[in-house]
Amino acid sequence: MTKFQKIFKGVYLLFKTPSLINLILNSSIAKKQYLQKKHPNKTQLPTVSIDDIIPNFNETLSTFSFLGGGSLPTDIMLLKSLCKQTKNCSYFEIGTWRGESVVNVAEVAKECFTLNLSKKEIEALGMPKKYADLHGFYSKEKENITHLFGNSLTFDFAGLHKKFDVIFIDGSHEYDFVKNDTQKIFQHLIHENSIVVWHDYAYDPENIRYEVLAGILDGIPHNYKDNLYHVSNTLCAIYLPQKTQSKLLNYPLKPIHKFEITAKIKKL
Repeated sequence: MTKFQKIFKGVYLLFKTPSLINLILNSSIAKKQYLQKKHPNKTQLPTVSIDDIIPNFNETLSTFSFLGGGSLPTDIMLLKSLCKQTKNCSYFEIGTWRGESVVNVAEVAKECFTLNLSKKEIEALGMPKKYADLHGFYSKEKENITHLFGNSLTFDFAGLHKKFDVIFIDGSHEYDFVKNDTQKIFQHLIHENSIVVWHDYAYDPENIRYEVLAGILDGIPHNYKDNLYHVSNTLCAIYLPQKTQSKLLNYPLKPIHKFEITAKIKKL
């Protein structure tokens, strides 16, 4: 297919299905160009080494599925270790999926709250009942986990009347949702020492997901922007209440760590 034929076919598809324009506008390439224009000094967050945030990093996960749509082990280890650092930690997350992150955090936090679409809302999006039923699979029966239901675009965060020590934003990764979730969290749920973590800042630890970065930068209050980092060896961005040593990276990276991993299967 020639370049002209591709252009003609593209215009024809947009004419037949105008909603396809959203795929172009929300694409990673488009959001990278947007960042270069609006946030020219923030097209990459500086990276902080995971062992600078968690000294003597040594963590174990009791629950991990190794199935699709989840986190890296290091992502959940980061959350669990952060919660360990705060006595009687209060934890909040947007986006539950199978409940792997919150069930591990619940082992060390005093209380955990998760917000996710209800089964009815998930099915209304055209998703199968089986997919809806799997949300919270690992976390449903834990006494210190409270499951909240609603759309983060309309959920009354102020109505919780609580502040949290560690907050994990892992709902929809579309720009509008990331921006909204970031705005609401910083408006209603943080205190002066809160730590906020965003999942899927990167597709992998070396490739930035620009629509998520754009949502973070456009959602966070200006005076917090200088304390944003990428955590090495994870998919996560993080807000820390204090500045920490970091640097911009030149990809691809030469490894400076190696991790020892042990896995043991337990039947459900």
